[in-house]
Amino acid sequence: MQSPNDNNLVVFPDSPGGAWAHRQVESAAPQMVTHASGRPWLAGSWDPADLVVADAGPARVAVFGTVSVTSERLSTLISQVRTLPDLDRLARQLPGSAHLLASVDGQVRFQGTVTGSRCVFTACLDEVPIAGDRADVLAGIIGAEPDEELLAASVTSGMFFAPLSERSWWRGVEQVPADSYLVLPGNGSTRTVRWWQPPEPHLSLTEGVDQVRERLREAVALRQPRQGRLSADLSGGMDSTSLCFLAAEHRPDLLTFRWTGGSAINDDPFYAERAARSLEHAEHLTMPESSAPPVFSPPYWTSDTEAPRATTRGMNAVRTGIRLLVEHGATWHLAGHGADELFTGSAAYLHTLLRRSPVTAWRQLRAHRALSRWPLGASLSELLRGEDLGTWWRRCADQLARPAPDSPVPALGWGARLPATPWATGDAVRTTQRLFHGVAAGIAPLAPDRGQHEALTALRSAGPVLRLLCREYAVEGLRLELPYLDDRVVEAVLSIQPHERYTPWRYKPVLAEAMRGLVPDVVLDRSTKGYCEESVDRAMQDHVPDLLELFADSQLARRGLIDVAKFRTTLGTPPRSSDVWSAQLEATLGAELWLREIAARSGGRSSATAGLAHSGATPRPRVSDPEETL
Repeated sequence: MQSPNDNNLVVFPDSPGGAWAHRQVESAAPQMVTHASGRPWLAGSWDPADLVVADAGPARVAVFGTVSVTSERLSTLISQVRTLPDLDRLARQLPGSAHLLASVDGQVRFQGTVTGSRCVFTACLDEVPIAGDRADVLAGIIGAEPDEELLAASVTSGMFFAPLSERSWWRGVEQVPADSYLVLPGNGSTRTVRWWQPPEPHLSLTEGVDQVRERLREAVALRQPRQGRLSADLSGGMDSTSLCFLAAEHRPDLLTFRWTGGSAINDDPFYAERAARSLEHAEHLTMPESSAPPVFSPPYWTSDTEAPRATTRGMNAVRTGIRLLVEHGATWHLAGHGADELFTGSAAYLHTLLRRSPVTAWRQLRAHRALSRWPLGASLSELLRGEDLGTWWRRCADQLARPAPDSPVPALGWGARLPATPWATGDAVRTTQRLFHGVAAGIAPLAPDRGQHEALTALRSAGPVLRLLCREYAVEGLRLELPYLDDRVVEAVLSIQPHERYTPWRYKPVLAEAMRGLVPDVVLDRSTKGYCEESVDRAMQDHVPDLLELFADSQLARRGLIDVAKFRTTLGTPPRSSDVWSAQLEATLGAELWLREIAARSGGRSSATAGLAHSGATPRPRVSDPEETL
C-alpha cells in the first residue's frame, strides 16, 4: 500500500505550454491523467483510491481526497456542466474532504476546502502557469526561495491569523484563498474566483443541531479504511469522544487511543474511562504520559518543507502514540482537531448582536464579564470601539514593539494583540510591521456578522496548520482524518446563530446537543477542558539546555531574525505568560527546523531547493533515525 505521505498532485493547463511543462517533471511524476485533448492534466503520486475521474459532455472532472463518490455517480452529477462556474453546485454537495478539479473546453478549475485543510497553490515555470496541492513541490519545480517576510513575522508574532495563514512560504508560489478556486486558462494569466460564501447564521440551536448531527454522521461514515483498522483518539474531551461513538456505529471493533496519568488537575482521564466503558466492543489502547518523550525534548526534526510547523513542542510524543497504533494494525485515524475553532469562540459576536438584539447582547456581556472578570469600563470600550478590520491590523503593527498590557483586554475585538517575541531582532520586527500594514491595506471581513468572521478566521488559520499535522502522521504510516473540518460540517455549524453557538452559559452547546443520545451525557454535560500547561511549563524549563544547544548555530540568526543572546536570556527566565511564551517558542522552533531541513535537502548549496527533485516531488524523509535529520 502506498504511503499517504507520497501523495502530491501537479496540475497543468490544456495548452502546448502545459504539455512542455509536464515534460520537465514527468520523470518523477509516475502517474498521469490527461485532458480530453490528450495533453497532460494531472501528474504526481497518489493512492489510486483517492482520485475519482469522470467525463460528461465537454467536462472532465476529478475529485482528489476523502470522498465516497464513484466515477459513475460523478458522471451523473456533472451531466449539466458546460462551464467552470457550473461546478459550484457539485462543490456545494460533495461530502468529505477533497480537492475538486475540472477541465472544460480548454480551461481548468482547481479548488481545495473552505478551511484550507486542502490547499491550492500556483506558480509559473518559464511563464507557463501550473498548480499543485503542495507549495514545496511547486517550489522545487521553479527553484523558489523561502519567503523572508513570513519568516520574520513567524519569529516576531509567534502565530498567524488569516489571511497570513493563507500565504505561501515560498517566493513565486501563490496560495489561493480557501473560499476561491483557481482558473488555469489555455492561454493567458491565471485568476481566482470566489465561489463560496458562508451561510447566513439564521437558525436557532434547536433548529440547527439535527443537520449538524447528520453532517457529522456522514463525515465519519466516509472514513472507512480500505485495508487495516480504523483508530480514533479517546482523550475524554467532547470532540474526540463524539467521533469515537459515531465511528462505532460502523466499526464496533474501533481501536481507540488515550494517554493516562499526567497532571492531577487534568480531568480528561476520568471522562475517557467513562466513555471507554460504553464502547464495549472497541479495543482500547492506553499509554502512560510518563512513557512518552516530554514536550520540547529532543530530537528536534521535521519531515516537511512546505511550511514551518506551528505545533512542535509535543511531536515526539505524538509520534510515539502513532507508532503504537500502527503496530496494532491501524491505517486510518480519527481526531477531533478543528472542533475548538468550530464550536467555541470569543465574545466578539456581541458587536453584531448588540445592533440586532441589544437586550440579549447586554445579558450575555454580563455573563462573559462575570466568567472572565473583565472590568466594566474596558468591556464597554472594546464593545463600542468602531474600528474596522484594517485599522485593527494597523494598530497591531504599530503596537507590536510595545509590551503586553498588565491586565487582560476583554476578548471583544477583532482578535488578540500579542507583543513581539523577546528574541526577535529589530529588523524582524520592522519587517513584520510592514507586512501587517500591507495586510491592512487590502483586507475585508470574511462575513458581515462579526461572530461568523471570527469563526472563519479561526478555521482558515487552523486548516493549513492541521494539514501539516496530517503529513506528520503520514510519515509514520498512519492517515489522519479530521471530520470537523469537512465543508458540509462547517456549513451546518455556521448556519446556527453565533450567540447560541458561543453562549457563555454552556460549553460547546452545538456539539453537545447534536450528540445527545449518541454519547454519554456525562461527557456532553462536561463543563471543563483538560489542563496540561503545568507539565508544559516544567518540561520547557527542563529542556532549556537542549534548546540552547540547538540554537547555538541558528539558521534564523544567520538571517538576522533572532538575537541568540536574548533568546538565551529569555529561556533562562521562568515564563510570565506560559501560553503566549510557549506559542512564540514553538513558532521559532518550527521556523528553525524548517530552514534546517531545506538546507539538508539542498546539500548546503546556495539554492534553498537544490536538494528537491527537479520534478518537485520531495524525497522520502528519514524516519528510521530522526536524530540524523539535524
